[in-house]
Amino acid sequence: MIRFIDLKKENASVDYAIAIVALEIENARTCEDKIIKVLHGYGSHGRGGVILIELRKYLKDLKSRNKIKDFFSGDKWSIFNKEIFTYFENDKSLLNDNDLEKNNPGITLIIL
Repeated sequence: MIRFIDLKKENASVDYAIAIVALEIENARTCEDKIIKVLHGYGSHGRGGVILIELRKYLKDLKSRNKIKDFFSGDKWSIFNKEIFTYFENDKSLLNDNDLEKNNPGITLIIL
């Protein structure tokens, strides 16, 4: 099951966005969700917005401290990506995700 966070709808600041993601990571653990999909957008200049950049820095830190297993951008969300193929094998419901195969850099997926 995928937990979804829409930061664009929240019109969140960077600090608020990181706080929401931190809280949802903890909530997902109690619900035994394995993947969190964060919609943050890609920034108005096409280079990646500040939330995208800071979120990925935050997730890199969490991964280095073994607080999450991994994370990746939506442009890697594909059944053909060898790095994440095992998640599809373990949970066939992921194949129904509406962002799968959309090459969307405006989302980040967090693996718990």
